[in-house]
Amino acid sequence: MTDNTFTPRVFSGIKPSGGLQLGNYLGAIKRFVGMQGEMETVYCVVDLHAITVWQDPAELANGTREVAAGYLAAGLDPTKSILFNQSRVSAHAELAWIFNCVARVGWMNRMTQFKDKAGSNAEKASLGLYAYPSLMAADILLYHATHVPVGDDQKQHVELTRNIASKFNHDFKTDFFPMTEPVIEGSATRIMNLRDGTQKMSKSGESDMERINMLDDADTIAKKLKKAKTDPEPLPETVDGLANRPEARNLVDIYAALADITPEEVIAQYSGAGWGTFKPALADLAVSKLAPISVAMKQHMDDPAEIDRILANGAEKAREIADPILNKTYDIVGLLRS
Repeated sequence: MTDNTFTPRVFSGIKPSGGLQLGNYLGAIKRFVGMQGEMETVYCVVDLHAITVWQDPAELANGTREVAAGYLAAGLDPTKSILFNQSRVSAHAELAWIFNCVARVGWMNRMTQFKDKAGSNAEKASLGLYAYPSLMAADILLYHATHVPVGDDQKQHVELTRNIASKFNHDFKTDFFPMTEPVIEGSATRIMNLRDGTQKMSKSGESDMERINMLDDADTIAKKLKKAKTDPEPLPETVDGLANRPEARNLVDIYAALADITPEEVIAQYSGAGWGTFKPALADLAVSKLAPISVAMKQHMDDPAEIDRILANGAEKAREIADPILNKTYDIVGLLRS
């Protein structure tokens, strides 16, 4: 098998911890929905990744349903895309163990996200937090995914996935796993904090005013954007004028992503405008795009049995792809089964 025989297929996932926020939508879900119909699309709620740090069981279950509701409310069609939660397909964990034995410790030591998340308490971090990039590689390669939409901060994980695939193929003299390509595009692949434009928008920030939650209502969305931190200067004549102005650049990027235009087009429209003009316009745009999603999410969350049914059906479809790939992997490695 050679690379050009792989079915074009997208895989990506979102971790169900802390609730969805604008960065998840613009950097991930909106792009996922837009890729429907372009090729096969497999989307996952990666609940096994969530437990690399301790999770309250009830909150984890609720968070898993919230992410699924976010996918559905944003327009993901479970008849066009496969949608499921990771733990329903045991092949993820099984392939991850094989990849644990392929990946090298040195590769893991270079993963910046472990260093960022573990910080000075690395010795107390779970083994799962250290090894989770191997599970992420298994998530992707279990479906022979050829493309993974990611933000800039996740590109390193796709590079590790390619390293693992390459070493597996080399060690076993095969070309079984594809060289997955990261898809990094759009005006807002990384949304920043509304109070500090040098920090990524996060579900775990200290203040709720730092982020727009996908369950925020229209009034809350407008309030947060109108109160977002800015600088005293008006918008410049060119995008280059946003250099060293992180809060200004972030708001322009958010506008561009919501309006499906480029930052250059935003600047062309609002060049010279003050924040008293731009922020209300951004708030109106955000409310028009996000408030209907918030309403739809709440409707989905009010019917958890239906969410569970959709995830279970998606898991069945996922296993139809994953199980033959896992079984062939076992055969290649030499693992005997009945």
